[in-house]
Amino acid sequence: MVDHYQLNLGSLRSSMTLTLHTHHAARLWQGRIAREGVHAIMGMAGYIGVTNLLKQASSQDDPFADWFMLQLEEKLAQAKSEMLALTEQVSLVERDLPTQIDIGDNLNIHPVTLPLFIGSQLGFLAVYLLTDYDTLVRRVLLAHHTALIGRSDMEIWIDRGAHQLRSLFGLAQRYRLAGVSRGDMAANNARAREAVEKFGLPPQDILEGTRRSQFAPPTNHGAGATTSAEPDHEPPEDPPASALAALPDGGDA
Repeated sequence: MVDHYQLNLGSLRSSMTLTLHTHHAARLWQGRIAREGVHAIMGMAGYIGVTNLLKQASSQDDPFADWFMLQLEEKLAQAKSEMLALTEQVSLVERDLPTQIDIGDNLNIHPVTLPLFIGSQLGFLAVYLLTDYDTLVRRVLLAHHTALIGRSDMEIWIDRGAHQLRSLFGLAQRYRLAGVSRGDMAANNARAREAVEKFGLPPQDILEGTRRSQFAPPTNHGAGATTSAEPDHEPPEDPPASALAALPDGGDA
């Protein structure tokens, strides 16, 4: 049977938002803009920009992008494991609460809700890690408020959790676009030699394309080198938006 109907389908889209309850998590999301005497700190927007750039470069058969994607993926897994360990420590402390006392979730009465525009899976994984941290901070603050832990332990756990995200962003900030393809590497042309001099030689299985991130896109082998961008392209560092202005001026809930 011949289908006489022409289906003009567009791209799939869904609206996504992120709700944060603590200033600690909101500051990590926002990062810090550089100003006189103060260096910039990458936030989630800059990190997501790097992962979008990586995904595009990986699709153009750039082995250096694949190499860096694997490094970020490994760092994300490590950070998730460390965050889980901190959460388990908090769970042990919470067991000391008398059974006669029932405490609900520690939530901000005016949380901030942010729109999410993410084009890479490694970006989503970082947002999930940030939500884990937001939950950790809420539980740690409540444990301190209810005298289950002292201020010193509270500050140590909050800082250790933040360190996982800061170190992830710090790694992402080091990425620079190589602007080469596996074809360039096989030909050992000038572009390839320059990339190796700057970034080192990727492992053989990455050069061959046999080991890639589980989130790496299909490659366009005919695209050649990514000549549309300069090799020293700087990753974006500007924080997103103004939605953080909605966060209350007071302390965390």
